[in-house]
Parts: sequence; structure tokens; C-alpha cells
Amino acid sequence: MSVLDDIRIEVAQHPSNAWAREAGYAPLFVASESSRILLVSQAPGRRAQASGIPFDDPSGVRLRSWLGMTDAEFYDPGNLAIVPMDFYYPGKATSGDVPPRAGFAARWHPPILEQLTDVRLTILVGAYAQKHYLGRRRAPSLTETVRAAATYEPFFPIVHPSPLTQGWRLRNPWFEAETVPLLQTQVRAALAAS
Repeated sequence: MSVLDDIRIEVAQHPSNAWAREAGYAPLFVASESSRILLVSQAPGRRAQASGIPFDDPSGVRLRSWLGMTDAEFYDPGNLAIVPMDFYYPGKATSGDVPPRAGFAARWHPPILEQLTDVRLTILVGAYAQKHYLGRRRAPSLTETVRAAATYEPFFPIVHPSPLTQGWRLRNPWFEAETVPLLQTQVRAALAAS
């Protein structure tokens, strides 16, 4: 067993996650010591939690398109580690899902990230990941942060690919015209780096 396997067991057995154990949920993150790209997202959706496959939904199809990755490339942990801000489906809210639990990422990300020594690019999907990893460096709004994505290396902030952000994408056509091609270039460079 690897250190990452031990961390997964520790997460599953932690008292704060007893509710998830009782529901039959396993902590949903994907990582390998050889991952080249780290994707930090919000939390698994209902469908992903049930299948045990992150981004196993229309959001995932859109995200893979933005990254310029095939399904095989995306789901190869040697290429991409997927480490959400919470490893469990948080439940449904009025609009979208409940936010990831406060403090979860601060507790569980550091021991995982210590193992990911080959990461060349960290993609921050949505406001929760951006707030956690960029802190005061981020712009006042998600739109401004994503617009300035190229200035945050080795981080690359993007909007969430959820259908709920369709209106945002329509109001900000520069994202798919300018930011997505830049993201795809950085993804290819990270995968090719030796």
C-alpha cells in the first residue's frame, strides 16, 4: 500500500466522516505520486459519489473538452490528480450543491500534496478552490480571477464547468475564446515535461 492509500483509509475512518461511511460513501479523490497536473475542484457531485468516478457527468465532459484531454488521459492518475475541496458529496442546496465543508481541505490536502512531487500545473476549478489556494492574491471576483489566469502560475484558475455556469460563459465569451486555448497549451506542456 502507498502513503496515498493510507491517507484514503485515514480520511474514511475519521470521526468527521462517519456520516459518509454510514451512507456507503468512499472518499473520492484520485492521485498518484507521478501525477503531472493537480485539479482542485469543489466536491464530488451526487452521480460521481455514486459511481466512484470524479466528473462522471456532463460537467466532466465539458471539463475534459476545456483541458483538451481524452477520457483516457483525464482518468490516468499518472497524468492528473483530482483532489476536491471535500471528498464527499455534500448534498443538494437551493441552487447547485452544498459548499464543501470548512476546514476539510486544510486538514486533508497537505498530506496528499506532499506525495505529489511531479505536479507541474495546478488547475483551480471554481471559487472555493481559488479562495483556498490563491487567498489574497486572487482578484475581487471570480470573473476577474479567471480573466487573469495566466498571472497565477503555477496555478490556473477556471470557472466550474457545471451547467449552472452557462450564463456566466455566455456573458464572458473570452473564456472559451482565449483562456481555454491557453489552458490547453499549459496542460500539454505539463504532460510533456520531464
